[in-house]
Amino acid sequence: MKKILILIILTVFSFSNAFAVTLYDALNQTYQNNIQLNAERQNIKASEEDINISKANFKPTITLSGSQSIENTNKLTNQSGGDASTSDANPLTASIKLEQKILDYGRSLELEKNITALDLAKAKLIKKEQEVLHSAIDAYSNLILAREKLNINRKNLNLLRRQVENDKIRLDRGRITITDLAQSESSFAGAQAQFTQAKSDLLIAKLTYENIIGKISDPNQLQKKTKSIVKLPNSLNDAINLSKQNNPDIKIAKFDLEQSKKDVEISKSDLKPTASLSLERSYSDDLSSTVDEREKDVLKATVSWPFYSGGKTRSKINRQSNLTTRKRLLLDDAVRTNETNVSSAWSSLESSQSFLNSVKVQVRAAQIANEGIAAEYERGSRTTLDVIQSNSLLLSAQLSLVSSERNYLMAQYNLLKAVGLLNSQYLKLK
Repeated sequence: MKKILILIILTVFSFSNAFAVTLYDALNQTYQNNIQLNAERQNIKASEEDINISKANFKPTITLSGSQSIENTNKLTNQSGGDASTSDANPLTASIKLEQKILDYGRSLELEKNITALDLAKAKLIKKEQEVLHSAIDAYSNLILAREKLNINRKNLNLLRRQVENDKIRLDRGRITITDLAQSESSFAGAQAQFTQAKSDLLIAKLTYENIIGKISDPNQLQKKTKSIVKLPNSLNDAINLSKQNNPDIKIAKFDLEQSKKDVEISKSDLKPTASLSLERSYSDDLSSTVDEREKDVLKATVSWPFYSGGKTRSKINRQSNLTTRKRLLLDDAVRTNETNVSSAWSSLESSQSFLNSVKVQVRAAQIANEGIAAEYERGSRTTLDVIQSNSLLLSAQLSLVSSERNYLMAQYNLLKAVGLLNSQYLKLK
């Protein structure tokens, strides 16, 4: 019988854990299914095609053309004014043309710009990953917080319900006054209101979770975690140095600047010559010609050099130079802002950890005090008000603890986001 019981317990335990949802599971689900991330991935594919388009400009082009018409002539007049014979004709022309650009400064620059655009699209994807994954972590931890708060409020409600029941018995026995009972009932009513609010908060948190991550049947499936699933920087200096290499905002600003520089060079290329070489073979079958059938080969070299455009090209160059200066300033601002954000995130992490440790001490002290006051109340040396106040202090400490645990967890991921490591690669999502 004992073996059977153990087997049942193990089976139940395994079944319950089979449906457990870890933070890593939730992030993977978000990474795979999020619409915003999928949209950014399509943007990368589009940028890759832009590169292919630019590469095509270095290759020759082949153009096929042809035409045929139907002519029906009833009367013709020759050059001397006399009548000529009539006939039906179907004139045909066809040609094939091979053309190759041999000099074009702009096409190389356009290719370089599109390569930079691809890097920019990848940086924007990483930024979007950070935003989406941070929202998922926030939703995950908030649902756990709502669940824990509901459980704490439920225990408090049950405790105060028993308090009211016991106080009714004590009132009948003359051990307490009607005022004591009224205090218990008032505290119980307040606990009922808090419990109702906690249920509402849990429902809202669940809806938010499902909107960002996906469906979940039971919030109890979520595994509580107070530490990051990946390694954090060891120091503030390490965090700042890592952020300079990985922060997507800095990368985006850098690639924006590189693109702007390329636009300046592309504008300047409009002042330079272009050259191309073409070979065309044509065939003609036309009665209007002195020769019924004709084949022709044409080899042509074309050189074009813009001489004057009314100052438009120079204005384009100046405009792009101004935009480049703007992008350079934005990069400087991104670097300064990054250092501030990382320092702030590091400070928040340290303070949240310190606050969490203090709250843990507070909870332990409140538990000891609550147990002692409850025992003294049973012996008649404490009043109902003492018990109610003790319960309230314990409840407040417990709620503060679960909030502090969540804040500490979010502070860790806030730091990762500031550094630029809250992405699929660092988190090893797939």
